[in-house]
Amino acid sequence: MKRKLQSTTSKLLPAAAILALLAIWELVSDTGLVPKYMLPSPVDVCSAFVKDFPLLWENSWVTLAETFIGLALGIVIGFLMAMIMDFFTPVKKALYPIVVITQTIPAVAIAPLLVLWFGYEMVPKVILVVFIVFFPITVSLLDGFESTDKDTINLMRSMGAGKIQIFRYVKFPAALGNFFSSLKIAVSYAVVGAVISEWLGGFMGLGVYMTRVKKSYAFDRMFAVIFLISGLSLLLMLAVKLIQKRCMPWENR
Repeated sequence: MKRKLQSTTSKLLPAAAILALLAIWELVSDTGLVPKYMLPSPVDVCSAFVKDFPLLWENSWVTLAETFIGLALGIVIGFLMAMIMDFFTPVKKALYPIVVITQTIPAVAIAPLLVLWFGYEMVPKVILVVFIVFFPITVSLLDGFESTDKDTINLMRSMGAGKIQIFRYVKFPAALGNFFSSLKIAVSYAVVGAVISEWLGGFMGLGVYMTRVKKSYAFDRMFAVIFLISGLSLLLMLAVKLIQKRCMPWENR
């Protein structure tokens, strides 16, 4: 009973905090402390969301397509890089610093170059998502592989297991927790990366929609699309959590 009460309280507190923020926002907007054209009220934002929902929905599919393709490629590249660096120490010493350096380059800085090189279609958006996603996947998986219990590895070796068998039955299961933790971060970064790339050119997508409403100073629509992007990121993170429970049932005991 006590555990159930704690669970209910932990869910109610965030909801109460969000409602309080929305109430303060509504009050600030309605009393004119900040002009409505600069800070539309939550009611105005909801109205704009409902009014523009067909257009938002249509643009969402383009952004989600870019996100999922880039995310899938980023996961594959990150996994392969982590596995190769784990198998071959000289490769790790050579590549790891380069992997870290790639993350010192701001996504906003590289996005215009990708548009210039690959045009305004989906390709530069997907490449930017891959660029953002592969780093947390690579580093987290590599840390997971390296933190595997050494005694277990030695036991497997004493029983005649090779590198592939040790990786499959010991290292990979041990790194799953790290992988899903990084994946939660990666999915949110992936959506943001797709939107950022769309700001710099494109024909459809939530980023393109944002640039259009910004030029018309329709801040209620701007807030509506911001909340939609946040909602999509949260849904993707929730999906990752559900997949994690399925793939790691021993964690739920």
